[in-house]
Amino acid sequence: MERSYGWVIVGAGALMGCVAIGALFSLAVFLQPMSEATGWSRTGISSAMTLDFLTMGVAAFGWGALSDRFGPRIVVLSGALLLGLGLALASRATSLLEFQLIYGIVVGVAAGAVFAPMIATVTGWFDRHRSLAVSLVSAGMGVAPMTISPFAQWLISAHDWRTAMLTIAIGAWVLLVPAALLVRRPPEDTAASAGTPAEGGEAMTVGQALRSSQFIVLSLTFFCCCAAHSGPIFHTVSYALACGLPAMTAVTIYSVEGLAGLGGRILFGLMGDRFGARRVVVVGLMVQAVGAGSYYFTRDAGEFYAVAVLFGMAYGGVMPLYAVLAREYFPMRIMGTVFGGAAMISSLGMALGPAVGGWIFDTFHGYGYLYIASFGMGLAAVAIALAFPAPPSSAPCTPRVQPA
Repeated sequence: MERSYGWVIVGAGALMGCVAIGALFSLAVFLQPMSEATGWSRTGISSAMTLDFLTMGVAAFGWGALSDRFGPRIVVLSGALLLGLGLALASRATSLLEFQLIYGIVVGVAAGAVFAPMIATVTGWFDRHRSLAVSLVSAGMGVAPMTISPFAQWLISAHDWRTAMLTIAIGAWVLLVPAALLVRRPPEDTAASAGTPAEGGEAMTVGQALRSSQFIVLSLTFFCCCAAHSGPIFHTVSYALACGLPAMTAVTIYSVEGLAGLGGRILFGLMGDRFGARRVVVVGLMVQAVGAGSYYFTRDAGEFYAVAVLFGMAYGGVMPLYAVLAREYFPMRIMGTVFGGAAMISSLGMALGPAVGGWIFDTFHGYGYLYIASFGMGLAAVAIALAFPAPPSSAPCTPRVQPA
């Protein structure tokens, strides 16, 4: 039975996801003004985001294991403190290498403490409406482009980029630390409820889980999905500017992507509970591939907004459902480690987009080839998702009685 406090966890997770991932992705807004103010190349600055995704993935695996052992509260609290510190130090960087190391490692490690541990924790709080609950936590990340990014743009327009980034660091501390203190472990009876576990069932070890076909296909799909959308997401603002659109219009296109992602998370969450997460993931991945490829043909603001709605809804809706798929096959006591491992592999895909997109722009003076490559990776994600093992037959559900 769902516990009412689970919705408090959902709210805290949504807020932390918004601030942490929003602060991380705000580098897309900083990209052009930083390059103009410092003379650093777009490829060099974008590489900091690539390093972010790599370190965030490795950190997610480690943070997930620590969450399984010590509980999620200490993990997300540590991440909250580290995120503000990383942003503050990055705002004072005096060289490109210094910025890359601070923003790419410290901020990446901090963000890794929020995403995977919180998503894994929420899956343990719910028997019913699990897809919706996880999607609502992930919706916080969808709100980020509508909140953190416009806020960053406003700060940059009123101050220099260093002051803007320092302000975001202070805001991260103010919001994240209190939210982290609300986080608790899921109750044992809800966390112990099995979906349709893979071989080994509730007694499965971490080693068995990481070697299972379910984990391999899940991780490869996650990787290709992230590789397909990371470049278009990160370079949306720069691409719109290159097409001659005003700066605030470019940022609002990025925000529309986020708004569509928010709606997609809720829609796909409801559909996942009704039709099954696997089916919804396959459909969402196909829509994502079409959306990424459609950016190749966009030029004016109306076209950008239309594609942003389609693309944002698809990638936003699909992302939370990987955790639901993982929970269907793996026991809660190792979910932090297992989902952290999948997130680590997916982060390699996320790492490709920013750096490859920056290199494509610097080399070809345009982003066309980025969207062609993203379309191809999107189709690869669909093909792999179709190979996902069907859930094993589960025994009839025995109603549980909540102890008095």
